Amino acid sequence: MPRFRETVPVDDYVFDVLMRDLVGHDRRPAAFLVYLFLYGRAARSAWKPVAASLRMIAEETGLSKSAVQTALASLVRNELVATARGHATAVPRHRVLRHWRRRDEGEIRSTI
Repeated sequence: MPRFRETVPVDDYVFDVLMRDLVGHDRRPAAFLVYLFLYGRAARSAWKPVAASLRMIAEETGLSKSAVQTALASLVRNELVATARGHATAVPRHRVLRHWRRRDEGEIRSTI
């Protein structure tokens, strides 16, 4: 029996450009790891926003909550993730942004 149910294709840009920018230039490897986590979740759900708290992302990635918080702030600042909340105590919904893709390539843009 296979260990994993599904394979998630990752755009070349993520490994060829984004990894170098986040890990090498910005020195934020946690941001790259959080982006990969959110990218995988979003890809499996047809690019719908991912509902995930800091604690949940921390547990899934092995990072601390403060590292996840800093990583998300960096991703939002770099326009790689858009985060929204229904109210102050709601679980945030993170939309993975892929600015390198054009709309005519089949990407369905969803709103939060």
